[in-house]
Amino acid sequence: MGKISALILGALVFKLFLAAGAAAAQESKNDAVVKDGMLVSLQYKLFGEDGKMIESNEGKEPLGYVQGQHMVIPGLEKELTGMKVGEEKHVVIKPEDAYGFVDPKRYQEFPKDRIPPDVLKQLKVGSMIPVRAPNGQTYTFPVSEIKENSIVINLNHPMAGKTLVFDVKVLEIKPSPPLPANQSGQAPPAAKPEPPK
Repeated sequence: MGKISALILGALVFKLFLAAGAAAAQESKNDAVVKDGMLVSLQYKLFGEDGKMIESNEGKEPLGYVQGQHMVIPGLEKELTGMKVGEEKHVVIKPEDAYGFVDPKRYQEFPKDRIPPDVLKQLKVGSMIPVRAPNGQTYTFPVSEIKENSIVINLNHPMAGKTLVFDVKVLEIKPSPPLPANQSGQAPPAAKPEPPK
Protein backbone atom coordinates (compact mmCIF):
# COMPACT_ATOMS: atom_id res chain seq x y z
CA MET A 1 0.00 0.00 0.00
CA GLY A 2 2.88 2.33 0.67
CA LYS A 3 4.15 2.20 -2.93
CA ILE A 4 0.70 2.89 -4.38
CA SER A 5 0.17 5.84 -2.02
CA ALA A 6 3.58 7.20 -2.98
CA LEU A 7 2.75 6.85 -6.70
CA ILE A 8 -0.61 8.58 -6.25
CA LEU A 9 0.98 11.33 -4.18
CA GLY A 10 3.75 11.71 -6.80
CA ALA A 11 1.18 11.93 -9.62
CA LEU A 12 -0.78 14.57 -7.70
CA VAL A 13 2.35 16.62 -7.03
CA PHE A 14 3.31 16.35 -10.72
CA LYS A 15 -0.19 17.51 -11.82
CA LEU A 16 -0.01 20.43 -9.39
CA PHE A 17 3.42 21.32 -10.74
CA LEU A 18 2.11 21.28 -14.35
CA ALA A 19 -0.97 23.31 -13.41
CA ALA A 20 1.17 25.90 -11.59
CA GLY A 21 3.52 26.15 -14.59
CA ALA A 22 0.59 26.57 -17.01
CA ALA A 23 -0.97 29.21 -14.76
CA ALA A 24 2.34 31.08 -14.55
CA ALA A 25 2.76 30.92 -18.33
CA GLN A 26 -0.81 32.16 -18.81
CA GLU A 27 -0.25 34.93 -16.26
CA SER A 28 3.00 35.88 -18.02
CA LYS A 29 1.20 35.93 -21.38
CA ASN A 30 -1.57 38.09 -19.92
CA ASP A 31 1.04 40.46 -18.47
CA ALA A 32 2.58 41.10 -21.89
CA VAL A 33 2.02 44.65 -23.09
CA VAL A 34 2.29 46.26 -26.49
CA LYS A 35 5.80 47.74 -26.66
CA ASP A 36 8.56 48.12 -29.24
CA GLY A 37 9.73 44.82 -30.68
CA MET A 38 6.53 42.91 -29.87
CA LEU A 39 4.52 41.11 -32.56
CA VAL A 40 0.93 42.26 -32.03
CA SER A 41 -2.26 40.75 -33.48
CA LEU A 42 -5.28 43.04 -33.68
CA GLN A 43 -8.90 42.99 -34.54
CA TYR A 44 -10.08 46.38 -35.76
CA LYS A 45 -12.89 48.38 -37.27
CA LEU A 46 -12.00 51.58 -39.12
CA PHE A 47 -14.53 54.39 -39.45
CA GLY A 48 -14.49 57.79 -41.05
CA GLU A 49 -15.13 60.86 -38.95
CA ASP A 50 -18.77 60.65 -40.09
CA GLY A 51 -19.14 57.24 -38.38
CA LYS A 52 -19.34 55.32 -41.65
CA MET A 53 -17.36 52.05 -41.58
CA ILE A 54 -14.46 52.03 -44.04
CA GLU A 55 -12.94 48.64 -43.25
CA SER A 56 -12.93 45.83 -40.70
CA ASN A 57 -11.07 42.59 -40.17
CA GLU A 58 -13.68 41.23 -37.76
CA GLY A 59 -14.28 37.56 -38.61
CA LYS A 60 -11.18 37.60 -40.83
CA GLU A 61 -7.43 37.20 -40.38
CA PRO A 62 -6.11 39.45 -37.56
CA LEU A 63 -3.81 42.33 -38.46
CA GLY A 64 -0.29 41.44 -37.36
CA TYR A 65 2.48 44.01 -37.04
CA VAL A 66 5.67 44.64 -35.09
CA GLN A 67 5.35 47.56 -32.67
CA GLY A 68 7.95 50.26 -33.28
CA GLN A 69 8.63 49.23 -36.90
CA HIS A 70 6.26 51.81 -38.47
CA MET A 71 4.06 49.10 -39.95
CA VAL A 72 0.88 50.92 -38.87
CA ILE A 73 0.12 54.63 -38.82
CA PRO A 74 2.00 56.53 -36.07
CA GLY A 75 -1.09 57.66 -34.15
CA LEU A 76 -2.47 54.13 -33.90
CA GLU A 77 0.91 52.72 -32.86
CA LYS A 78 1.14 55.35 -30.11
CA GLU A 79 -2.39 54.58 -28.83
CA LEU A 80 -1.74 50.82 -28.76
CA THR A 81 1.39 51.19 -26.60
CA GLY A 82 0.82 49.67 -23.18
CA MET A 83 -2.32 47.72 -24.08
CA LYS A 84 -2.69 44.06 -22.99
CA VAL A 85 -4.24 40.98 -24.60
CA GLY A 86 -8.03 41.23 -24.58
CA GLU A 87 -8.00 44.98 -24.06
CA GLU A 88 -10.20 47.11 -26.34
CA LYS A 89 -9.92 50.78 -27.20
CA HIS A 90 -11.72 53.47 -29.21
CA VAL A 91 -9.11 55.67 -30.91
CA VAL A 92 -9.44 58.89 -32.93
CA ILE A 93 -6.41 59.65 -35.13
CA LYS A 94 -5.97 63.11 -36.68
CA PRO A 95 -4.52 63.38 -40.22
CA GLU A 96 -1.09 64.49 -38.99
CA ASP A 97 -0.77 61.18 -37.07
CA ALA A 98 -2.27 59.08 -39.87
CA TYR A 99 -1.60 59.60 -43.59
CA GLY A 100 -0.85 63.30 -43.41
CA PHE A 101 -2.62 66.17 -45.10
CA VAL A 102 -3.47 66.38 -48.78
CA ASP A 103 -0.37 67.71 -50.53
CA PRO A 104 -1.14 69.84 -53.61
CA LYS A 105 2.29 68.91 -55.02
CA ARG A 106 1.12 65.30 -55.25
CA TYR A 107 -1.33 66.19 -58.03
CA GLN A 108 0.54 65.51 -61.24
CA GLU A 109 -0.37 66.30 -64.81
CA PHE A 110 0.22 63.92 -67.72
CA PRO A 111 -0.11 64.75 -71.41
CA LYS A 112 -3.00 62.89 -73.03
CA ASP A 113 -0.77 61.87 -75.94
CA ARG A 114 1.22 59.61 -73.56
CA ILE A 115 -1.89 57.61 -72.70
CA PRO A 116 -3.16 54.86 -75.02
CA PRO A 117 -6.31 56.04 -76.88
CA ASP A 118 -8.42 53.07 -75.70
CA VAL A 119 -7.56 53.91 -72.05
CA LEU A 120 -8.03 57.64 -72.61
CA LYS A 121 -11.57 57.37 -74.00
CA GLN A 122 -12.67 55.40 -70.91
CA LEU A 123 -11.23 57.90 -68.42
CA LYS A 124 -13.42 60.12 -66.28
CA VAL A 125 -12.86 61.96 -63.01
CA GLY A 126 -12.55 59.30 -60.30
CA SER A 127 -11.29 56.58 -62.68
CA MET A 128 -8.32 54.68 -61.35
CA ILE A 129 -5.24 54.73 -63.56
CA PRO A 130 -2.14 52.54 -63.15
CA VAL A 131 1.12 54.34 -62.42
CA ARG A 132 4.52 52.65 -62.43
CA ALA A 133 6.91 53.47 -59.58
CA PRO A 134 10.70 53.70 -60.06
CA ASN A 135 11.02 50.23 -58.52
CA GLY A 136 8.84 48.81 -61.32
CA GLN A 137 5.83 48.21 -59.10
CA THR A 138 2.46 49.46 -60.38
CA TYR A 139 0.02 51.40 -58.18
CA THR A 140 -3.37 52.83 -59.10
CA PHE A 141 -4.37 56.42 -58.45
CA PRO A 142 -7.54 58.39 -59.16
CA VAL A 143 -7.93 60.87 -62.01
CA SER A 144 -8.88 64.16 -60.36
CA GLU A 145 -9.24 66.35 -63.44
CA ILE A 146 -9.39 65.99 -67.21
CA LYS A 147 -8.07 68.98 -69.14
CA GLU A 148 -8.01 69.61 -72.88
CA ASN A 149 -4.51 68.20 -73.43
CA SER A 150 -3.74 66.46 -70.13
CA ILE A 151 -5.11 64.58 -67.17
CA VAL A 152 -4.37 65.27 -63.50
CA ILE A 153 -3.72 62.33 -61.18
CA ASN A 154 -3.93 62.53 -57.38
CA LEU A 155 -0.90 60.73 -55.92
CA ASN A 156 -1.90 61.40 -52.29
CA HIS A 157 -2.84 58.43 -50.11
CA PRO A 158 -6.63 57.89 -50.29
CA MET A 159 -6.85 58.55 -46.52
CA ALA A 160 -4.73 61.72 -46.62
CA GLY A 161 -6.42 64.63 -44.86
CA LYS A 162 -8.89 62.39 -43.03
CA THR A 163 -9.48 61.85 -39.34
CA LEU A 164 -9.66 58.10 -38.75
CA VAL A 165 -11.59 56.37 -35.98
CA PHE A 166 -10.57 52.87 -34.87
CA ASP A 167 -12.16 50.35 -32.53
CA VAL A 168 -9.32 47.94 -31.75
CA LYS A 169 -8.91 44.80 -29.68
CA VAL A 170 -5.51 43.26 -28.91
CA LEU A 171 -5.71 39.52 -29.60
CA GLU A 172 -2.11 38.41 -29.06
CA ILE A 173 1.27 39.83 -28.05
CA LYS A 174 4.55 37.94 -28.37
CA PRO A 175 8.20 38.72 -29.03
CA SER A 176 8.87 39.34 -32.71
CA PRO A 177 11.23 37.16 -34.67
CA PRO A 178 14.06 39.23 -36.21
CA LEU A 179 13.11 40.87 -39.52
CA PRO A 180 15.27 40.26 -42.59
CA ALA A 181 17.52 43.24 -43.37
CA ASN A 182 15.36 44.44 -46.30
CA GLN A 183 12.04 44.27 -44.42
CA SER A 184 12.07 47.18 -42.02
CA GLY A 185 8.34 47.72 -42.32
CA GLN A 186 8.92 51.04 -44.04
CA ALA A 187 6.53 52.11 -46.79
CA PRO A 188 7.83 51.80 -50.34
CA PRO A 189 9.54 54.87 -51.78
CA ALA A 190 7.26 57.50 -53.27
CA ALA A 191 6.11 56.61 -56.75
CA LYS A 192 7.32 58.72 -59.63
CA PRO A 193 4.38 58.59 -61.97
CA GLU A 194 4.73 57.08 -65.37
CA PRO A 195 1.53 56.82 -67.39
CA PRO A 196 0.54 53.41 -68.72
CA LYS A 197 1.89 52.40 -72.11
